[in-house]
Amino acid sequence: MKLSIITINYNNADGLRRTVDSVAAQTYRDIEHIIVDGASTDGSVNVIREYESANHSSAHPLTVIWSSEPDKGVYNAMNKGVRKATGDYIQILNSGDILAAPDVTERMVAALTTFNIQCSTENGIPILYGNMLKSYDGKTIINRDTCGNGLYTPESFLYFYNGTLNHDCAYVRRDLFDKYGLYNEDMKICSDWEWYIKAIALGGEKPIYTNIDVTVFDMNGISESGGKNAELIKKERRAYLESILPASVLHDYDLFSFPVLQYQRLKKYHLWGIVYFVERVLFKLEKWGVLR
Repeated sequence: MKLSIITINYNNADGLRRTVDSVAAQTYRDIEHIIVDGASTDGSVNVIREYESANHSSAHPLTVIWSSEPDKGVYNAMNKGVRKATGDYIQILNSGDILAAPDVTERMVAALTTFNIQCSTENGIPILYGNMLKSYDGKTIINRDTCGNGLYTPESFLYFYNGTLNHDCAYVRRDLFDKYGLYNEDMKICSDWEWYIKAIALGGEKPIYTNIDVTVFDMNGISESGGKNAELIKKERRAYLESILPASVLHDYDLFSFPVLQYQRLKKYHLWGIVYFVERVLFKLEKWGVLR
């Protein structure tokens, strides 16, 4: 099974070096590493050439494909990589992000093989995802992010209304990009989120989770949602939701999404019975006219 890893980069030579080193260290070797550089001027191309040279000297070389030319933004660069990919599955591992361990690809491919056999799907399961670790300034891993923390799964629209599926720890079957199209290049920061909605929430593709620490995500990048890009994320997401949902449906999501998450959290920790009992008492008091 061939895995295509797509890395986009622009003037991030240090981050790129960390990324390619983590890919080069993988015990699994049927990897096609596609590096799309946006005509960097900081020495990134030298990093790529050094990586390519060292890879050629390896006893078990990977397939390394790269280009360095101007692009029209993050998703334009990602789409260039997707078009070049020939693997069975695609992983987006952007410059600065790293694979969590040398055997992570081997473990993920083994999990894919197992799930493909269990599910007996014609082309293989559509998406397999694991854990994303988070790092600030390359120093501190702050938490393990499993995309939902067990409260709800990425098969529901509610999941994407409130969050997203992290693309760097996901293996996406290559042919899904033919079925649902490439990333929307009009978006600056949320196109992967939009693509997941089209494929999963609207298209019915079912992602499968495996408890493997796949990547360490550099939280200093463009899509760090808690920082300077929070407003742009909110604006782009809102515009897309308004374009696909009737106003009345979107109003209900705005009004009830948080109470639903509260319910799910209470149910997860086996506290829902208490809330249910209180609600039934209030219902009876209203019915008997005690409360108005």
